[in-house]
Amino acid sequence: MTDAGDAARSPSLRAMSEGLRFGIHSGQQHATFDEYLALWRLAEEAGLDWASVFDHFLPIQSDPTGPCFEGMTLLAAMAAHTSRLRCGIIVTGVTYRHPAVLANMATTIDHVSGGRMELGIGAAWYEDEHDQYGIPFPRIGVRMDMLDEACHVLKAMWSQTRANFEGKHFTLTDALSEPKPLQDPMPLWVGGSGEKRTLRIVAEHATGWNTFFGDPAEYRHKLDVLERHCADVGRDSDEIRKQVVIRAVLGATESEARERAREGMFAGTPEQLAEQLAAHREMGVGDFLLLARPPADERTIELFAREVAAAVRAS
Repeated sequence: MTDAGDAARSPSLRAMSEGLRFGIHSGQQHATFDEYLALWRLAEEAGLDWASVFDHFLPIQSDPTGPCFEGMTLLAAMAAHTSRLRCGIIVTGVTYRHPAVLANMATTIDHVSGGRMELGIGAAWYEDEHDQYGIPFPRIGVRMDMLDEACHVLKAMWSQTRANFEGKHFTLTDALSEPKPLQDPMPLWVGGSGEKRTLRIVAEHATGWNTFFGDPAEYRHKLDVLERHCADVGRDSDEIRKQVVIRAVLGATESEARERAREGMFAGTPEQLAEQLAAHREMGVGDFLLLARPPADERTIELFAREVAAAVRAS
């Protein structure tokens, strides 16, 4: 147990006690617009803090021939139809849009939402999308180079009156981008857990790091790697918000949850999930997102918002 004096001395402990957020990560596949909007409104009405789309043109990990809305335009619509939720996209593929265009899109959504935009970016991975759409899909090392340059471009567009950047993949020449985002700085998330390149880019550029929930020992190892990268670039790792996405089905009893669970998901009670999240909370995770792709389990969302969030905050 940590006493109040320890909490006062530790930035990460202050973030844990004062800045916890709970939300849904809801890839927009296999749903009509009205069904998807209803999911976000449920999250807001349930008291959650965050909702996010993904950046895919085809459904993932399901029937690939089903419907799937484009992420950034849908996010603008969700921002206009909600009033309190943080509006995230976890995460855009660096191959899909020039980062200067992406910067303008994110700024627009920040204004639409009244300053609730959260932009995530990653190296992209879904090769079938690239093949079908004729989008080049270079090897991973090249995509990581593109991701690093894209972060430079995004931050320059958001902060400089005339942005300039010259890289191997992207170039800006006295680039004008007005208005600037309402938020300063604009939240910039980097998604992934690769130790050599991804976590280095997180250390150099990101305000937040997103990854999937998993074994606490493995997460502690990734944090140690991130902290070493931060030390190399002269940054305090506590400045970087940590976020995990959880696959879970909840019920009043374990048996109720298991009846609705699919393979690879946590199935149990809110109390049991809160216990599972405790180790990550102690390691400084500030955002816990429930994976909630349509058709979403409304029972789980409501229990997550009402009972898991309260238990984790009180623990």
